[in-house]
Amino acid sequence: MLSLVTTPQDLDDRFRETLAALPAVARRRDPADPVSDDAPLTGAQVLDLFDAQVTSRQLDLAGRWLRSFGEGFYTIGSAGHEGNAAVAAALRPTDPALLHYRSGAFYCVRAAQAVAGPASTADPESPKSVPQGSVPPGSVSPDPAQPTERSTDPERLDDPERSTDPEPTDLQPTGAEPPIGGFAPYADAARDVLRGMVASSQEPIAGGRHKVFGRADLAIVPTTSTIASHLPRAVGMGLAVERLRRLDSAGRRTGAGARVGSGSAAPWPPDAIVVCSFGDASVNHASATAAFNTAGWYDHAGLRIPVLFVCEDNGLGISVRSPEGWVEATLRARPGIRYFSADGADPVRTYEVAAEAAAWVRRNRRPAVLHLRTVRLMGHAGADAESAYRAPAELTEDLERDPVVATARLLVDAGVATGEELLARYDETGWQVRRLAEEVLGEPKLASAADVVSALAPRRPVRVARAVADAAAQASGPGAGARAEAFGGKPPELAGPMTLAQSINAALADGMLDHPQMAVFGEDVAAKGGVYGVTKGLRDRFGAARVFDTLLDETSVLGLGLGAGLAGMLPVPEIQYLAYLHNAEDQLRGEAATMQFFSRGAFRNPMVVRVAGLAYQEGFGGHFHNDNSVAVLRDVPGLVVAVPARPDDAAPMLRTCLASAAVDGSVCVFVEPIALYHTRDLYADGDGEWMAGYPEPGAWVAGHVPIGRARVYRVGSADDLTIITFGNGVRMSLRAAAALAEEGVGTRVVDLRWLAPLPVADIIRESSATGRVLVVDETRRSGGVGEGVIAALVDAGYVGAARRVAAVDSFVPLGPAARQVLVSAEAITDGARTLLAR
Repeated sequence: MLSLVTTPQDLDDRFRETLAALPAVARRRDPADPVSDDAPLTGAQVLDLFDAQVTSRQLDLAGRWLRSFGEGFYTIGSAGHEGNAAVAAALRPTDPALLHYRSGAFYCVRAAQAVAGPASTADPESPKSVPQGSVPPGSVSPDPAQPTERSTDPERLDDPERSTDPEPTDLQPTGAEPPIGGFAPYADAARDVLRGMVASSQEPIAGGRHKVFGRADLAIVPTTSTIASHLPRAVGMGLAVERLRRLDSAGRRTGAGARVGSGSAAPWPPDAIVVCSFGDASVNHASATAAFNTAGWYDHAGLRIPVLFVCEDNGLGISVRSPEGWVEATLRARPGIRYFSADGADPVRTYEVAAEAAAWVRRNRRPAVLHLRTVRLMGHAGADAESAYRAPAELTEDLERDPVVATARLLVDAGVATGEELLARYDETGWQVRRLAEEVLGEPKLASAADVVSALAPRRPVRVARAVADAAAQASGPGAGARAEAFGGKPPELAGPMTLAQSINAALADGMLDHPQMAVFGEDVAAKGGVYGVTKGLRDRFGAARVFDTLLDETSVLGLGLGAGLAGMLPVPEIQYLAYLHNAEDQLRGEAATMQFFSRGAFRNPMVVRVAGLAYQEGFGGHFHNDNSVAVLRDVPGLVVAVPARPDDAAPMLRTCLASAAVDGSVCVFVEPIALYHTRDLYADGDGEWMAGYPEPGAWVAGHVPIGRARVYRVGSADDLTIITFGNGVRMSLRAAAALAEEGVGTRVVDLRWLAPLPVADIIRESSATGRVLVVDETRRSGGVGEGVIAALVDAGYVGAARRVAAVDSFVPLGPAARQVLVSAEAITDGARTLLAR
């Protein structure tokens, strides 16, 4: 049988056999006493850990049972990793946690901590103390002579007709026997997990969208990745927590903190640390490497990052083994990160080391990693047949290190409980979990597309417009003095016509004034002011705490933004070139855009990512500096993608993005056409018609640009042709329209401005007005923006003529060769003539 321990029945049978074989207890120990000499935990607290571990184990068994008849949809469990219960007990319930998918016992403990209420003044992070309340009260009451306090709601916890009294025993204890049935504090956690397994719409965090560990009131941030892409976010959270702590101590904090579902603020305590768990195979992933490197880089630079990484090492990534010693060597070699290690099969030592590690991080505000050795029981998931790649002897060895069995042995050896009593607790918890599983089966599922996407990316345009109006009122009223000081007495509206880069710079400065928690960061943005000067002078005006350079790693830049937004800041990271975003795009797709979706808005990571992009740079580049690929951005559900072409659009669009991020938690990508940064002329050299004045605050409301609204230029009669375009295409199309006007052709040029969501209503209206549509797409013909425009026309039943002019499906080559694959004003004119000739 041991060669086939991939089934719930095998594991359950083995557990029962082991507990039945445990020796009799010769002498009872008072549960209020340390479980052993100098141990940091009492017998009662170890019993609580055992109950949390058993609840997690029974949830795994229930998940396989639900799946056996098609009612369960998630079977990756925590069996073998239950030692993380001691890690949770060693932390404070207000420490934000990002947990990987084998964190069932951790989640149970954290949920019980919330039920228990405020802990006592004893510090669980002092490894030599015996903390009272650091492990949440479970079935063991403070007075061992009194019965356990249990819920009076039979539907939530117990069947009142089911006896929970232990069988009589001949054992004569010196202290009170431990009561049976310590499931009560973990019932809510069990229900949460079971609801996730069955995709119940009543699941408290994702609402049936995914099975995750997360709850806002538990400070557990949901993570849906399996390959450590949440680690960069954890570093960003650590950086933000420390920054906000320093602002708190200086009395200058004005931010709202982390958002909870009700919209109120729930900032973490000033001395909070961030905990982030992951598996051993994930240490090899690029995102984990980026996170470790960034944490160490900042530590080396003297900037504190209070993050405790927890690597739960079971030696396997599905079927691929981690080479012996590799994980430890890798973690120990990380500069700037303190290394701790423990065996998850030893709950006392795990608690002691975890408390020591947490105390070190909390005291020093520096990163550390806890290397927790675990085993994996029942395979990777329900469909995983371990016997295909693991020998029977290896499986047997893992069974011998079952952490739940190890905790049971400790309790029996210490005289806190007998094997029979612990088995009774196990059975009682199993019965309660199975009963809860049957209850949640009948709960509703998400039943419509509207239900599924309701939490994806809320759009409240009226509130966004009101936020812009409030900013204008502040800038022209109470904040006028601070604004004048920030601009050196010369506000941008008095500076005359501006280029695109200058307009963005001024709007960033106004944004910093309007949003005290806004921070601008990225490669070269501070001292240098950006490679194109777009952030020039911002550090001098607002200080190095709000405008700062990062290391050269796009994953880390976005991770810092994700964590900062989650902590209550308004991050504006810069990605130096669009081509470099592709190194890190999963931070947008898998992390940023999914946060509200998988938390029903309980958590959000507002962010405006500035990206220098698109092509047409003269005399510089090649494909890394002239990237015209935006398909990956438009494919991310809920992501806002803005492309300002003109200076007089750039400032209001950036204000809209900042307001949308602050109001709705939006994730916006602000793609700035590099070739237009410093463009001054439109039709002829020296005409200055591509420049525009910066509006004074009193004009911001009238000039507000809502998300998803296009801009229309009318040339001549504007009755003959509609050109739909964006970015560099706007300037080229206006030049083409001028040439066509000399031939008597009236054109309306539609600047999309927003690539996601597309301004569909404006597209349909302006296309129907002429019946001839030329889509000018500077991105590629395959996967480009033009495909979306044409699809929108078809979906709306447009019956007029349509044609595309798009870039060739090619990377952008160096020098004059680029002209062979990119769209030109001449190609637009020729395409228009062909369309008009039909």
